Amino acid sequence: MATRRLLGEMIAQFEKTSPHRVALESVGGLDAAKRVRAGEPLDVVVLAREVIDDLIGAARIVEGSRVDVAVSAIGVAVRSGTPHPDISSADGVRAAVLAARRIGYSTGPSGQYLAKLFANWDPDGRLEDRIIVAPVGVPVGSLVARGDIDLAFQQLSELGGDGIDVVGELPPDIQMMTTFSGGVARASAQPEAARALLAFMASPALTPIKREHGMDTA
Repeated sequence: MATRRLLGEMIAQFEKTSPHRVALESVGGLDAAKRVRAGEPLDVVVLAREVIDDLIGAARIVEGSRVDVAVSAIGVAVRSGTPHPDISSADGVRAAVLAARRIGYSTGPSGQYLAKLFANWDPDGRLEDRIIVAPVGVPVGSLVARGDIDLAFQQLSELGGDGIDVVGELPPDIQMMTTFSGGVARASAQPEAARALLAFMASPALTPIKREHGMDTA
C-alpha cells in the first residue's frame, strides 16, 4: 500500500513509451505475499525487499529478477491543530511516545520495527494498552485525523491527507529505511514485458517522481 500512488504514476509514464498496458492492484503486503505464494497469475510483484527475497527462495519470484525500486523512511504525524512533538532526537521521540494517549502504526516492516523499538523503551509494558495497529489497508493517518490516536507512525509516502500534520521523519539514529523491490512472478505469462516494466521503474530519471511521493531512488 505504501507504493500504490508512486506505482500508479510510474506506470502511467511507462505506458507513454511502451506498447504494454499495466493493470495495478494495491493490497496489504501480507495479502500480496499470500497471493503470490498461492501461485496467482501475476506478472510483477512489488513488496519490501526482504519479502521479495523470501518469495524468490520459495520459487514464486524468478531468481535474478529482483529490482530495487524505491526506499522509504518512517514518518510521524499528529492531528491538525495539535502541538508538534520534538522528534529531532531519539530521546524526543521516546518522550512523545511515552506521553501519548494513543499511538498507532501499520502492519508490515515499519510496524514490526516500531513494535520492537517501543518495547525496548517500555520494559514495564505501560504502552501495551495504548498502541493501536491499523488494519491492513487502513492508513494510520486516518486514525489520527479522526482522533482515535494522538501519534501516528507510518511510511512517509502514506502519511498525508486532510486532518493531519506530518511532523517529519524519525531521526537517523532510530530511522528504518524500507527498500521496496519488484520481481517477475514465476506465474507470469509475459516475463519479458514484466522485466521491461521493472527496468523502467528503477531508472534514475524517475527520482523526482519518487521524491514527490516521499520516497527516493533505491
